[in-house]
Amino acid sequence: MIPFSILDLAPVAEGGDPGRTFRNTLELARLGERLGYLRYWLAEHHNMPGIASAATAVLIGHVAGGTSTIRVGAGGIMLPNHSPLQVAEQFGTLAALHPGRIDLGLGRAPGTDQATMRALRRYADAADSFPDDVLELLHYFEPARPGQPVRAVPGAGADVSVWLLGSSLFGARLAAALGLPYAFASHFAPDAMEAALDVYRREFRPSTRLAQPYAMLAMNVVVAASDAEARRLFTSQQQAFVNLRRGMPGLLPPPVDDIAAVAAPHELRNVEHALACAAVGDPATVEQAIAAFIQRHRPDELMLTANVFDHAARLRSFELAAAVRGRLEAKEGG
Repeated sequence: MIPFSILDLAPVAEGGDPGRTFRNTLELARLGERLGYLRYWLAEHHNMPGIASAATAVLIGHVAGGTSTIRVGAGGIMLPNHSPLQVAEQFGTLAALHPGRIDLGLGRAPGTDQATMRALRRYADAADSFPDDVLELLHYFEPARPGQPVRAVPGAGADVSVWLLGSSLFGARLAAALGLPYAFASHFAPDAMEAALDVYRREFRPSTRLAQPYAMLAMNVVVAASDAEARRLFTSQQQAFVNLRRGMPGLLPPPVDDIAAVAAPHELRNVEHALACAAVGDPATVEQAIAAFIQRHRPDELMLTANVFDHAARLRSFELAAAVRGRLEAKEGG
């Protein structure tokens, strides 16, 4: 059975604050470690009131320091916002503190709006140099050579697993050309998923980092005691997505009994399409949905995400999802 991992968007719920979010993040990571999740990723977003993971490397250090075996990393760092040297130094430091446990997923999007991008002191065309920046970053992780004028300290020779992230064919082709593992953002942008997987697997070139293609897909997974309760919990994520599309991102809202009462029909169609890669329901419903998704797309790993308003319900959802994986593994073995 393929591994399950966790993508935590570090949600700040209405009535909460970043401090509470960070405590919740660590509690979820520790639960994921106990339940056998392979890795725990956090994503870089800026100027988003409902997402507290802007200082991604700092939060990764918090989670890695509070756990002992689960891999911890970025899903991802938006490289156009940073110099490759600074990223190499940050993740080289993390790797020195937590050997063999640090992942670095790299994205090409800014993870924010134009005004915030300017505030980050980056440039509108920074994404154009993404392939060169990735190569520069990979170079900093190689062992330093005598006379090398610029080196990452820490970073040179660091054991950091580097991934490319994407929601289009661009990232798939680059990951294949560089021989890197690839993670597709199917949890919010599923349109190019099948084409990107095909391109990545067909064009993959082995590298010193990876001998054969390794593709991870993300999926919205909310599990509860009943289908109705899981669908209700999922309305928080649906509302957050609608608010983002309206240009009014805010804190994660509490669930509602009827999502159609707070969103127009065209908004619901958009959110249902964007969040189509989802398994929402009781354990039996989710097991069936995940099994069908894996059978159709054949990912090497599945990354689960769940923006659930109530922290206890969120913990329970990931606990139930781990049990689903256990049953799928038992059936596979049988």
